[in-house]
Amino acid sequence: MAGLAFDGANPDVSVLYDINGLAKDAPSWFDRAMAFVGEYGILLGLVLVVLWCWWTVRRGEDRQSAVTSVAGIVWGPLAAGIAVLVNIPIRGFVHRPRPFLDHKGLDVLVEGKTDFSFVSDHATLAMALAAGLFVANRKFGLVALGLALFEGFCRVYMGVHYPTDVVGGFALGTAVALLLAPLAQMLLTPLVAAVARSPRLGRLVHSRKALTVVPAAAGGPVEHPGPEERDLAA
Repeated sequence: MAGLAFDGANPDVSVLYDINGLAKDAPSWFDRAMAFVGEYGILLGLVLVVLWCWWTVRRGEDRQSAVTSVAGIVWGPLAAGIAVLVNIPIRGFVHRPRPFLDHKGLDVLVEGKTDFSFVSDHATLAMALAAGLFVANRKFGLVALGLALFEGFCRVYMGVHYPTDVVGGFALGTAVALLLAPLAQMLLTPLVAAVARSPRLGRLVHSRKALTVVPAAAGGPVEHPGPEERDLAA
């Protein structure tokens, strides 16, 4: 199945040459920056977005909402890891060589890529993490989705993947993150709730000022202050 791209008339190859051709016209310093961003930078950026999202939701006033949100945030990195594991047999089955092995004239910005090309691990990981985070928090999820899309562009720009490698990675990452999200939320929420009740680890889930929301006897939510607020009141 290595023949997913045959020749220059194939749109997959044509888009590859068009995007990678931008690297030929760019200054060398820009290419080095794109190589770093595509190989490491965007993945680091996604980790920072996840941490930023966690820091934000744990400072909310509703502890129960924080538990649900943190469980969703934890699922993002887990989904990325599972998606990459699922990709291992896929890459071995498709057995597609890297584009620079079959097509001449590509400007390859990262050396040492000897494994198979379809599907892209970087695109899979980035999109799975972004899709998982989007389920937990729409605002931060959109930022992560933008970074994931840029990751896919960078992989083609660097000459190490066909566009269909990236699209396949996006599809795989999204499928794993969304299809397993209900089960993950069901399993992770009680675990995160147990951490939230811990006197020492609770602040991993909610801040000191967070309030616990419980149903009122007469209907409607009632907010109860956390231990710190009760101590101040006393």
